[in-house]
Amino acid sequence: MELGTTYLVLAGIFGLFMAWGIGANDVANAMATSVGARVLTIRRAVVIAAVFEFAGAVLAGGEVTATIRSGIVDSSLLADQPELLVFGMLASLLAAGTWLLIASLMGWPVSTTHSIVGAIVGFAVVGLGWHTVKWDEVGTIAVSWVASPLISGVVAYLMFRTVQSLILDRPDPFKNAKRFVPIYIFITGFVMSLMTLLKGLKHVGLDISTVQAYGLSALIGVVLMLIGKFFINRVPYDPDADREFHYASVERVFGVLMLMTACSMAFAHGSNDVANAVGPMAAVISVVHSGGDVSQQSELPSWILLLGGVGIVVGLLMLGKKVIATVGKEITQLTPSRGFACELSAASTVVFASGMGLPISTTHSLVGAVLGVGLARGIAALNLGVIRTIFMSWIVTLPAGGLLAVVFFWLLRLILG
Repeated sequence: MELGTTYLVLAGIFGLFMAWGIGANDVANAMATSVGARVLTIRRAVVIAAVFEFAGAVLAGGEVTATIRSGIVDSSLLADQPELLVFGMLASLLAAGTWLLIASLMGWPVSTTHSIVGAIVGFAVVGLGWHTVKWDEVGTIAVSWVASPLISGVVAYLMFRTVQSLILDRPDPFKNAKRFVPIYIFITGFVMSLMTLLKGLKHVGLDISTVQAYGLSALIGVVLMLIGKFFINRVPYDPDADREFHYASVERVFGVLMLMTACSMAFAHGSNDVANAVGPMAAVISVVHSGGDVSQQSELPSWILLLGGVGIVVGLLMLGKKVIATVGKEITQLTPSRGFACELSAASTVVFASGMGLPISTTHSLVGAVLGVGLARGIAALNLGVIRTIFMSWIVTLPAGGLLAVVFFWLLRLILG
């Protein structure tokens, strides 16, 4: 390809811009509940998110990337015009990144998955023709967008009900919290480790059998439980704080657990959402390296996932605070016990979907979980005005991504074509 080096440089720049947008906007979903529940300050949340988002992106981000890279557009129909696929993927990255920048400046928590999938479908329909889109694949992704908030909402509702029945509604909630929270820590460690080991590490060269994965996950769960138990035993009972708020001492115990779920949520988010930045990059690099052969699937280079991880961290550090404040404090009043139920259910939904190769929306999963926990306390516990604004921003995101992609696609064709 004549302009191969130019395409590679643009793919790197636009991919980094898109990853930056994910960090600035979507990472709020990983950290907002911890900040809202006052377990973490925004500064500490940013540090934890930076470490675990990066780890999730690099270790477990390969599976979803394949769907974004080649699952939405039928690239075989572009065998004679590989440049069109390159222009389209570059336009999609630029469009989704631009929309995320706008949304982040406004403090709107929008879906990066919506942004990039909407952009790819938009450029494909207008630039290449309706028939080039794999509509059955798009349909599967769309179903997952509806299913993910429902599943995480139901799981969060049930999980918080177990917290209420085992701990909060008992005569001695503090004693029960010390007894049962280590078990929740074990479940968190086991579920997150199992899903990552079974699905996420193949592209790193670690092919672990199912039996080994279960054994290793149980071991990680036990280690985390023992570490958690050590810190939980050091939480003192504070009768003065309990006089003001009956469960103050109990919530301190849950604060230890929330540190674990915050880390797992950040890891889950990195594993799923890095694909939104590196999938189109991988498609461009694959076409250029194969000399214009769109049907050839080259290996996903590790440096692409590294670049995506770096972009996410930088975006979070520069502009992440605005959206963290919106999601963490304005949907419903969160405490550590409620925040734990939100984070574990959303993280499990996201990592499970990542393993299946489904690019679901972390925003949808977390908001669904927050709604589930809110409903466990009654509809009055929810700020319906904020929820309405969030839903509206979700609806706008798809067409916004698509329209911007069409504009950038024609501009790139005009300049480079």
